[in-house]
Amino acid sequence: MRPLHRLQSLHDGAVRVDPVRTPSDLNAFIKLPWSIYRGDPNWVPPLVMDQKALLSRDRNPFFRHAAVEYFLARRVVSAADVDGPIVGRIAAIHDPRYIDFQRENVGFFGFFETIDEQPVADALLAAARGWLRERHIDTMRGPTNPSTNDSLGTLVDRFDLPPVVMMPYNPPYYPRLLEQAGLVKAKDLLAYWLSEQRMQIDRLDRVVDLLKKRHNLTLRPLDLKRIDEEIALVKEIYNDAWERNWGFVPWTDEEIEHLGHELRPVADPELVMFAYKGDEPAGFSLSLPDLFQALIRVKSGRLFPFGLLQLLIARRSISQVRVLAMGIRHRYRGLGLDALFYHRTFRYAETKGMQRGECSWVLEDNHAMRSAIEKMGGEVYKTYRIYEQPVRDS
Repeated sequence: MRPLHRLQSLHDGAVRVDPVRTPSDLNAFIKLPWSIYRGDPNWVPPLVMDQKALLSRDRNPFFRHAAVEYFLARRVVSAADVDGPIVGRIAAIHDPRYIDFQRENVGFFGFFETIDEQPVADALLAAARGWLRERHIDTMRGPTNPSTNDSLGTLVDRFDLPPVVMMPYNPPYYPRLLEQAGLVKAKDLLAYWLSEQRMQIDRLDRVVDLLKKRHNLTLRPLDLKRIDEEIALVKEIYNDAWERNWGFVPWTDEEIEHLGHELRPVADPELVMFAYKGDEPAGFSLSLPDLFQALIRVKSGRLFPFGLLQLLIARRSISQVRVLAMGIRHRYRGLGLDALFYHRTFRYAETKGMQRGECSWVLEDNHAMRSAIEKMGGEVYKTYRIYEQPVRDS
């Protein structure tokens, strides 16, 4: 449900920030990126229908346990000018489930988009900070869109490359605006690049066979005929494997079912795999074909009337994959399951014409996973930064 709390508009010189209140406001919130990224060849337009579902308090199960306020920044001449051009947006996010699990009084900002003007960024961040302050939050962190289980982080390098599927992208000036507004680094998230040549995948065949025999390990693909059971198994492994990670919050049943519903139309069952030690589920890996290679051509963000045809044609030329998530139960770590997952993923991807890909994201201080990827031939090629700032006045 929409929070009952109401905010007075913030007016800072030539910038006015108002909470989103009408369907027209929400549509403007969704459509703003098309003006921010106009002419940027590396921006991948989101599908409008997906954005509406993501931002919907009724349709997105994240909002069953979290509150959010969306804001729009307008260029104005006077405080009475309510119809000036929209120049920025932001969301303020309060998730008590995160606070309870991580035991830190943190709120979030997300969906941050702005023109390259410091007063606009300052006003947007002030609006989000003020909303969180009224909820007695100590620290604002982000961007999360809307949670740490979704797309998150600000790209701080390699602006010359488009993002891969379900990863964010932003103009080069965003880090500067955030830092000049007083935000500081909380954590970096790393994206690794792997190619068949760097992996030398043929040399891994024998190593993988030895690991399977030595530890009684097997792999199997996703079984779409038992999708509900498969989703429950992913949730069980994921919440075990990730529970000690920075920023992690366990999925609810409704959230994991929603994610499964969202991914089912685009997932390849052979790229979603489970590992077993004997008869015991030991881990899972989820990879996706890089659909952004196709979506980048659908500049309208709409599938109809012509976007669907563009998407279907472009899907035939997808040449890379993203390793989106991997979870290995604590008691089964150190057996080489990560090597088995990477080997199987890229062996299969090769048969579909995908000979390279991204492993993302990886926490900068997750040295075990970083070491495993680097041993496979992966190299860091992009960095996404999570920023934070105190909320309360000092």
